[in-house]
Amino acid sequence: MRTAQPSLFCFVFLLTLLNLGCKENKKESQPSMETTDAQQGKDFIEKRIFGKMPDGQTVEKYTLRNASGMEIDVITYGGIITRWTAPDKNGSYEDIVLGFDDLQQYLDGNPYFGALIGRYGNRIANGKFSLDGETYTLATNDGENHLHGGEKGFDKVLWQVKGESVADGASLELTYTSADGEEGYPGKLDVKVTYTLTGDNELDVRYEATTDKPTIVNFTQHSYFNLSGDFTQSVLDHELFLDADAYLPVDGGLIPTGELRAVSGTPFDFKQPKLMGKEINAENEQLALGKGYDHCWVLNPKEGNYGLAAAAYHPKTGRLLEVYTNEPGIQFYSGNFLDGTLPAQKGGTYGQRAGFCLETQHYPDTPNQEGFPSVRLNPGETYSSRTTFKLSTK
Repeated sequence: MRTAQPSLFCFVFLLTLLNLGCKENKKESQPSMETTDAQQGKDFIEKRIFGKMPDGQTVEKYTLRNASGMEIDVITYGGIITRWTAPDKNGSYEDIVLGFDDLQQYLDGNPYFGALIGRYGNRIANGKFSLDGETYTLATNDGENHLHGGEKGFDKVLWQVKGESVADGASLELTYTSADGEEGYPGKLDVKVTYTLTGDNELDVRYEATTDKPTIVNFTQHSYFNLSGDFTQSVLDHELFLDADAYLPVDGGLIPTGELRAVSGTPFDFKQPKLMGKEINAENEQLALGKGYDHCWVLNPKEGNYGLAAAAYHPKTGRLLEVYTNEPGIQFYSGNFLDGTLPAQKGGTYGQRAGFCLETQHYPDTPNQEGFPSVRLNPGETYSSRTTFKLSTK
Protein backbone atom coordinates (compact mmCIF):
# COMPACT_ATOMS: atom_id res chain seq x y z
CA MET A 1 0.00 0.00 0.00
CA ARG A 2 2.82 2.39 0.90
CA THR A 3 4.57 1.75 -2.41
CA ALA A 4 1.38 2.68 -4.34
CA GLN A 5 0.86 6.07 -2.68
CA PRO A 6 3.50 8.01 -4.70
CA SER A 7 2.02 6.73 -7.98
CA LEU A 8 -1.47 7.79 -6.93
CA PHE A 9 -0.19 11.19 -5.87
CA CYS A 10 1.56 11.71 -9.22
CA PHE A 11 -1.57 10.72 -11.12
CA VAL A 12 -3.74 13.24 -9.21
CA PHE A 13 -1.10 15.92 -9.68
CA LEU A 14 -0.98 15.39 -13.44
CA LEU A 15 -4.77 15.54 -13.72
CA THR A 16 -4.75 18.84 -11.82
CA LEU A 17 -2.16 20.33 -14.17
CA LEU A 18 -4.05 19.21 -17.25
CA ASN A 19 -7.30 20.67 -15.90
CA LEU A 20 -5.65 24.02 -15.17
CA GLY A 21 -4.09 24.06 -18.63
CA CYS A 22 -7.45 23.47 -20.31
CA LYS A 23 -9.04 26.31 -18.32
CA GLU A 24 -6.22 28.67 -19.28
CA ASN A 25 -6.51 27.74 -22.96
CA LYS A 26 -10.29 28.35 -22.90
CA LYS A 27 -9.78 31.67 -21.18
CA GLU A 28 -7.17 32.81 -23.71
CA SER A 29 -9.32 31.76 -26.68
CA GLN A 30 -12.24 34.00 -25.59
CA PRO A 31 -12.09 37.70 -26.55
CA SER A 32 -12.66 40.31 -23.88
CA MET A 33 -16.19 41.54 -23.25
CA GLU A 34 -15.19 44.96 -24.65
CA THR A 35 -13.96 43.41 -27.90
CA THR A 36 -17.07 41.25 -28.23
CA ASP A 37 -19.37 44.22 -27.77
CA ALA A 38 -17.45 46.30 -30.30
CA GLN A 39 -17.32 43.56 -32.92
CA GLN A 40 -20.79 42.12 -32.52
CA GLY A 41 -22.61 45.33 -31.50
CA LYS A 42 -24.27 43.70 -28.49
CA ASP A 43 -27.60 45.49 -27.87
CA PHE A 44 -26.66 48.14 -30.46
CA ILE A 45 -29.70 47.46 -32.65
CA GLU A 46 -33.25 46.46 -31.81
CA LYS A 47 -36.39 45.90 -33.88
CA ARG A 48 -39.99 46.37 -32.76
CA ILE A 49 -43.41 46.78 -34.37
CA PHE A 50 -44.38 50.45 -34.68
CA GLY A 51 -47.83 50.04 -36.23
CA LYS A 52 -49.91 48.81 -39.15
CA MET A 53 -50.63 50.46 -42.47
CA PRO A 54 -54.29 50.73 -43.57
CA ASP A 55 -53.70 47.74 -45.89
CA GLY A 56 -52.38 45.67 -42.98
CA GLN A 57 -48.66 45.89 -43.75
CA THR A 58 -46.46 46.09 -40.69
CA VAL A 59 -44.32 49.15 -39.99
CA GLU A 60 -41.24 48.36 -37.92
CA LYS A 61 -39.12 50.56 -35.73
CA TYR A 62 -35.36 50.04 -35.47
CA THR A 63 -33.43 51.51 -32.56
CA LEU A 64 -29.78 52.16 -33.33
CA ARG A 65 -27.45 52.58 -30.35
CA ASN A 66 -23.77 53.26 -29.92
CA ALA A 67 -21.26 52.61 -27.17
CA SER A 68 -21.60 56.21 -25.96
CA GLY A 69 -25.32 55.86 -25.20
CA MET A 70 -26.79 57.74 -28.16
CA GLU A 71 -29.99 56.28 -29.63
CA ILE A 72 -31.77 56.85 -32.95
CA ASP A 73 -35.18 55.40 -33.83
CA VAL A 74 -35.96 54.81 -37.52
CA ILE A 75 -39.23 53.44 -38.89
CA THR A 76 -39.66 51.59 -42.17
CA TYR A 77 -42.41 54.01 -43.25
CA GLY A 78 -40.63 56.85 -45.02
CA GLY A 79 -37.27 55.92 -43.48
CA ILE A 80 -38.31 58.42 -40.82
CA ILE A 81 -36.09 59.27 -37.87
CA THR A 82 -38.64 59.52 -35.06
CA ARG A 83 -36.29 60.02 -32.10
CA TRP A 84 -32.64 60.96 -31.62
CA THR A 85 -31.19 61.27 -28.14
CA ALA A 86 -28.01 63.24 -27.52
CA PRO A 87 -26.19 64.36 -24.35
CA ASP A 88 -25.85 67.95 -23.20
CA LYS A 89 -22.69 69.38 -21.65
CA ASN A 90 -23.66 67.80 -18.31
CA GLY A 91 -24.22 64.37 -19.83
CA SER A 92 -28.03 64.54 -19.73
CA TYR A 93 -29.69 62.87 -22.74
CA GLU A 94 -32.71 64.39 -24.49
CA ASP A 95 -34.54 63.80 -27.76
CA ILE A 96 -33.46 66.50 -30.22
CA VAL A 97 -35.68 65.85 -33.27
CA LEU A 98 -39.36 66.58 -33.81
CA GLY A 99 -41.57 63.56 -34.36
CA PHE A 100 -44.60 61.58 -33.23
CA ASP A 101 -45.27 58.69 -30.86
CA ASP A 102 -47.40 56.59 -33.21
CA LEU A 103 -47.80 55.76 -36.88
CA GLN A 104 -51.26 57.26 -37.33
CA GLN A 105 -49.94 60.75 -36.67
CA TYR A 106 -47.48 60.33 -39.54
CA LEU A 107 -50.20 58.95 -41.81
CA ASP A 108 -52.52 61.87 -40.98
CA GLY A 109 -50.05 64.31 -42.54
CA ASN A 110 -47.05 66.26 -41.31
CA PRO A 111 -44.34 68.57 -42.65
CA TYR A 112 -41.94 65.71 -43.54
CA PHE A 113 -40.71 65.19 -39.97
CA GLY A 114 -37.49 63.15 -40.09
CA ALA A 115 -38.22 61.64 -43.51
CA LEU A 116 -36.16 60.51 -46.46
CA ILE A 117 -37.04 62.72 -49.42
CA GLY A 118 -37.13 61.69 -53.10
CA ARG A 119 -37.20 61.33 -55.96
CA TYR A 120 -36.56 65.06 -55.97
CA GLY A 121 -35.97 67.00 -52.79
CA ASN A 122 -37.28 70.59 -52.75
CA ARG A 123 -39.35 72.25 -55.50
CA ILE A 124 -39.78 71.91 -59.25
CA ALA A 125 -41.57 74.83 -60.88
CA ASN A 126 -45.07 74.13 -62.18
CA GLY A 127 -44.50 70.40 -61.72
CA LYS A 128 -42.81 70.10 -65.12
CA PHE A 129 -39.36 69.45 -66.54
CA SER A 130 -37.90 68.36 -69.87
CA LEU A 131 -35.34 65.67 -70.53
CA ASP A 132 -33.99 64.81 -73.98
CA GLY A 133 -36.79 66.77 -75.62
CA GLU A 134 -39.61 65.11 -73.69
CA THR A 135 -41.67 66.97 -71.10
CA TYR A 136 -42.64 65.20 -67.89
CA THR A 137 -45.56 66.31 -65.72
CA LEU A 138 -45.41 65.79 -61.96
CA ALA A 139 -47.92 66.31 -59.17
CA THR A 140 -48.36 69.91 -58.04
CA ASN A 141 -48.59 69.42 -54.29
CA ASP A 142 -47.24 72.82 -53.20
CA GLY A 143 -49.45 75.40 -54.84
CA GLU A 144 -48.47 75.44 -58.50
CA ASN A 145 -45.26 73.56 -57.83
CA HIS A 146 -43.98 70.05 -57.17
CA LEU A 147 -42.45 69.47 -53.74
CA HIS A 148 -40.35 66.64 -52.26
CA GLY A 149 -41.25 63.95 -54.79
CA GLY A 150 -44.99 64.50 -55.02
CA GLU A 151 -48.13 63.18 -53.38
CA LYS A 152 -46.44 59.90 -52.49
CA GLY A 153 -42.75 60.58 -52.32
CA PHE A 154 -40.16 58.45 -50.58
CA ASP A 155 -41.41 59.84 -47.26
CA LYS A 156 -44.65 57.84 -47.65
CA VAL A 157 -43.45 54.44 -48.89
CA LEU A 158 -42.47 51.30 -46.99
CA TRP A 159 -38.76 50.62 -47.23
CA GLN A 160 -37.14 47.20 -47.06
CA VAL A 161 -34.70 47.29 -44.17
CA LYS A 162 -31.69 45.27 -43.08
CA GLY A 163 -29.93 46.13 -39.85
CA GLU A 164 -26.51 45.10 -38.61
CA SER A 165 -24.13 45.90 -35.81
CA VAL A 166 -20.86 47.67 -36.50
CA ALA A 167 -17.94 48.58 -34.26
CA ASP A 168 -19.38 50.61 -31.34
CA GLY A 169 -22.59 51.32 -33.25
CA ALA A 170 -25.20 50.12 -35.71
CA SER A 171 -26.10 50.41 -39.39
CA LEU A 172 -29.41 50.27 -41.22
CA GLU A 173 -29.71 49.65 -44.96
CA LEU A 174 -32.99 50.79 -46.54
CA THR A 175 -33.92 49.87 -50.10
CA TYR A 176 -36.81 50.78 -52.35
CA THR A 177 -37.58 50.40 -56.05
CA SER A 178 -39.49 53.29 -57.58
CA ALA A 179 -41.35 52.10 -60.68
CA ASP A 180 -41.00 53.76 -64.06
CA GLY A 181 -43.55 56.58 -64.13
CA GLU A 182 -44.07 56.72 -60.37
CA GLU A 183 -45.18 60.25 -59.48
CA GLY A 184 -44.50 61.12 -63.13
CA TYR A 185 -40.74 60.48 -63.10
CA PRO A 186 -39.13 58.49 -65.92
CA GLY A 187 -37.20 55.29 -65.36
CA LYS A 188 -37.22 52.52 -62.79
CA LEU A 189 -35.07 53.73 -59.91
CA ASP A 190 -33.38 51.32 -57.50
CA VAL A 191 -32.54 53.21 -54.31
CA LYS A 192 -30.39 52.36 -51.30
CA VAL A 193 -29.96 54.56 -48.24
CA THR A 194 -27.67 53.59 -45.40
CA TYR A 195 -27.87 55.09 -41.91
CA THR A 196 -24.77 54.35 -39.80
CA LEU A 197 -24.52 55.47 -36.18
CA THR A 198 -20.86 55.47 -35.14
CA GLY A 199 -19.18 55.39 -31.76
CA ASP A 200 -18.20 59.04 -32.32
CA ASN A 201 -21.85 60.19 -32.21
CA GLU A 202 -22.02 60.61 -35.97
CA LEU A 203 -24.94 59.60 -38.15
CA ASP A 204 -23.53 58.93 -41.59
CA VAL A 205 -26.19 58.94 -44.33
CA ARG A 206 -25.28 57.53 -47.74
CA TYR A 207 -27.56 57.50 -50.76
CA GLU A 208 -27.18 55.41 -53.91
CA ALA A 209 -29.42 54.95 -56.94
CA THR A 210 -29.39 53.42 -60.42
CA THR A 211 -31.88 53.73 -63.27
CA ASP A 212 -32.84 52.02 -66.51
CA LYS A 213 -33.76 55.31 -68.27
CA PRO A 214 -32.40 58.84 -68.11
CA THR A 215 -34.01 60.55 -65.12
CA ILE A 216 -33.42 63.16 -62.40
CA VAL A 217 -32.43 62.49 -58.80
CA ASN A 218 -32.06 64.69 -55.72
CA PHE A 219 -32.36 63.09 -52.28
CA THR A 220 -32.22 64.62 -48.81
CA GLN A 221 -33.01 63.95 -45.15
CA HIS A 222 -35.66 66.14 -43.53
CA SER A 223 -35.12 65.97 -39.76
CA TYR A 224 -36.24 68.94 -37.68
CA PHE A 225 -33.74 69.65 -34.91
CA ASN A 226 -34.17 71.43 -31.59
CA LEU A 227 -30.89 71.06 -29.71
CA SER A 228 -32.40 72.39 -26.48
CA GLY A 229 -34.43 69.18 -26.12
CA ASP A 230 -37.40 71.36 -25.15
CA PHE A 231 -39.89 71.34 -28.01
CA THR A 232 -42.03 74.02 -26.40
CA GLN A 233 -39.23 76.50 -27.11
CA SER A 234 -38.28 78.00 -30.48
CA VAL A 235 -34.87 77.49 -32.04
CA LEU A 236 -34.17 81.19 -32.43
CA ASP A 237 -31.67 81.00 -29.55
CA HIS A 238 -29.50 78.57 -31.54
CA GLU A 239 -26.35 79.82 -33.26
CA LEU A 240 -25.86 78.90 -36.91
CA PHE A 241 -22.85 78.73 -39.21
CA LEU A 242 -23.19 78.15 -42.96
CA ASP A 243 -20.10 77.80 -45.15
CA ALA A 244 -21.60 79.70 -48.05
CA ASP A 245 -20.80 82.99 -49.74
CA ALA A 246 -24.04 82.99 -51.74
CA TYR A 247 -27.64 81.81 -51.61
CA LEU A 248 -30.49 81.37 -54.07
CA PRO A 249 -33.14 84.10 -53.92
CA VAL A 250 -36.66 82.89 -54.70
CA ASP A 251 -39.92 84.12 -56.18
CA GLY A 252 -43.35 84.05 -54.54
CA GLY A 253 -43.60 80.28 -55.02
CA LEU A 254 -40.18 79.77 -53.39
CA ILE A 255 -38.69 78.81 -56.76
CA PRO A 256 -35.12 80.07 -57.34
CA THR A 257 -34.88 83.01 -59.70
CA GLY A 258 -31.62 81.64 -61.13
CA GLU A 259 -29.47 84.27 -59.43
CA LEU A 260 -26.65 83.35 -57.05
CA ARG A 261 -26.75 86.29 -54.65
CA ALA A 262 -23.91 87.20 -52.27
CA VAL A 263 -24.83 86.88 -48.60
CA SER A 264 -22.49 89.65 -47.41
CA GLY A 265 -24.35 92.55 -45.84
CA THR A 266 -27.66 90.65 -45.74
CA PRO A 267 -29.56 88.63 -43.09
CA PHE A 268 -28.48 85.54 -45.07
CA ASP A 269 -24.84 85.88 -44.00
CA PHE A 270 -23.97 83.05 -41.59
CA LYS A 271 -20.28 82.84 -42.49
CA GLN A 272 -19.64 83.75 -38.87
CA PRO A 273 -21.92 82.02 -36.34
CA LYS A 274 -24.88 84.10 -35.23
CA LEU A 275 -28.25 83.51 -33.61
CA MET A 276 -30.91 82.16 -35.95
CA GLY A 277 -33.27 84.77 -34.57
CA LYS A 278 -30.93 87.75 -34.84
CA GLU A 279 -32.22 89.00 -38.22
CA ILE A 280 -35.10 86.67 -39.01
CA ASN A 281 -37.60 89.51 -38.61
CA ALA A 282 -35.57 92.07 -40.53
CA GLU A 283 -37.22 94.02 -43.32
CA ASN A 284 -36.11 91.93 -46.26
CA GLU A 285 -38.09 90.84 -49.32
CA GLN A 286 -36.64 87.33 -49.29
CA LEU A 287 -37.43 86.80 -45.61
CA ALA A 288 -40.96 88.01 -46.24
CA LEU A 289 -41.42 85.51 -49.09
CA GLY A 290 -40.28 82.60 -46.94
CA LYS A 291 -41.86 83.91 -43.72
CA GLY A 292 -38.34 83.47 -42.39
CA TYR A 293 -35.50 81.35 -43.70
CA ASP A 294 -36.52 78.76 -46.29
CA HIS A 295 -33.75 79.07 -48.85
CA CYS A 296 -30.90 77.11 -50.39
CA TRP A 297 -27.35 78.25 -49.71
CA VAL A 298 -24.62 77.69 -52.30
CA LEU A 299 -21.93 75.85 -50.38
CA ASN A 300 -18.33 76.84 -50.87
CA PRO A 301 -16.22 74.21 -52.69
CA LYS A 302 -14.52 71.63 -50.46
CA GLU A 303 -11.19 69.90 -50.88
CA GLY A 304 -12.00 66.33 -51.83
CA ASN A 305 -15.61 67.41 -52.49
CA TYR A 306 -16.64 66.64 -48.89
CA GLY A 307 -16.46 68.81 -45.81
CA LEU A 308 -18.18 70.93 -43.19
CA ALA A 309 -21.25 72.69 -44.58
CA ALA A 310 -23.06 73.90 -41.47
CA ALA A 311 -22.99 73.92 -37.68
CA ALA A 312 -25.73 74.68 -35.16
CA TYR A 313 -25.04 75.33 -31.48
CA HIS A 314 -27.29 75.71 -28.45
CA PRO A 315 -25.32 77.68 -25.83
CA LYS A 316 -27.48 76.73 -22.84
CA THR A 317 -27.15 72.95 -23.27
CA GLY A 318 -23.81 73.02 -25.08
CA ARG A 319 -25.07 70.71 -27.84
CA LEU A 320 -23.30 71.20 -31.16
CA LEU A 321 -24.52 69.75 -34.46
CA GLU A 322 -22.11 69.72 -37.41
CA VAL A 323 -23.18 68.78 -40.93
CA TYR A 324 -20.69 67.46 -43.49
CA THR A 325 -21.62 66.72 -47.10
CA ASN A 326 -20.53 66.38 -50.71
CA GLU A 327 -23.68 68.13 -51.95
CA PRO A 328 -23.43 71.60 -53.55
CA GLY A 329 -26.27 73.13 -51.53
CA ILE A 330 -28.04 73.17 -48.19
CA GLN A 331 -31.59 74.29 -47.47
CA PHE A 332 -31.91 76.04 -44.12
CA TYR A 333 -35.55 76.03 -43.04
CA SER A 334 -36.41 77.77 -39.76
CA GLY A 335 -39.71 75.98 -39.15
CA ASN A 336 -41.79 78.98 -40.18
CA PHE A 337 -44.96 77.05 -41.01
CA LEU A 338 -45.21 75.06 -37.77
CA ASP A 339 -48.35 76.49 -36.21
CA GLY A 340 -49.02 74.71 -32.94
CA THR A 341 -51.57 72.25 -34.32
CA LEU A 342 -49.34 69.14 -34.26
CA PRO A 343 -48.87 67.28 -30.95
CA ALA A 344 -45.33 67.10 -29.60
CA GLN A 345 -43.79 63.87 -28.30
CA LYS A 346 -43.08 65.30 -24.86
CA GLY A 347 -46.45 67.00 -24.47
CA GLY A 348 -47.80 70.26 -25.83
CA THR A 349 -47.59 71.10 -29.51
CA TYR A 350 -45.00 72.09 -32.07
CA GLY A 351 -45.21 75.86 -32.32
CA GLN A 352 -43.72 78.15 -34.91
CA ARG A 353 -39.96 77.59 -35.24
CA ALA A 354 -39.90 74.71 -32.77
CA GLY A 355 -37.40 73.02 -35.08
CA PHE A 356 -34.99 73.79 -37.91
CA CYS A 357 -33.87 71.75 -40.93
CA LEU A 358 -30.49 71.56 -42.63
CA GLU A 359 -31.26 69.71 -45.86
CA THR A 360 -28.18 68.90 -47.92
CA GLN A 361 -29.07 68.67 -51.61
CA HIS A 362 -28.68 69.89 -55.17
CA TYR A 363 -30.42 73.16 -55.91
CA PRO A 364 -34.21 73.47 -56.16
CA ASP A 365 -35.72 73.44 -59.66
CA THR A 366 -32.41 72.43 -61.22
CA PRO A 367 -34.07 70.66 -64.21
CA ASN A 368 -35.49 74.03 -65.29
CA GLN A 369 -32.45 76.17 -64.47
CA GLU A 370 -29.50 76.43 -66.81
CA GLY A 371 -26.20 76.70 -65.03
CA PHE A 372 -27.19 74.79 -61.88
CA PRO A 373 -25.20 71.58 -61.17
CA SER A 374 -26.82 68.68 -63.03
CA VAL A 375 -29.21 66.22 -61.36
CA ARG A 376 -29.39 63.93 -64.37
CA LEU A 377 -28.81 60.19 -63.88
CA ASN A 378 -28.22 57.91 -66.86
CA PRO A 379 -28.39 54.11 -67.16
CA GLY A 380 -25.08 52.57 -66.21
CA GLU A 381 -24.30 55.36 -63.74
CA THR A 382 -24.67 55.30 -59.96
CA TYR A 383 -25.99 58.29 -58.06
CA SER A 384 -23.99 58.69 -54.87
CA SER A 385 -24.38 61.24 -52.10
CA ARG A 386 -23.13 61.46 -48.53
CA THR A 387 -24.09 63.57 -45.52
CA THR A 388 -22.84 63.18 -41.95
CA PHE A 389 -24.50 64.66 -38.86
CA LYS A 390 -22.09 64.87 -35.93
CA LEU A 391 -23.22 65.62 -32.35
CA SER A 392 -20.89 66.86 -29.63
CA THR A 393 -20.81 69.40 -26.80
CA LYS A 394 -18.74 72.42 -25.99
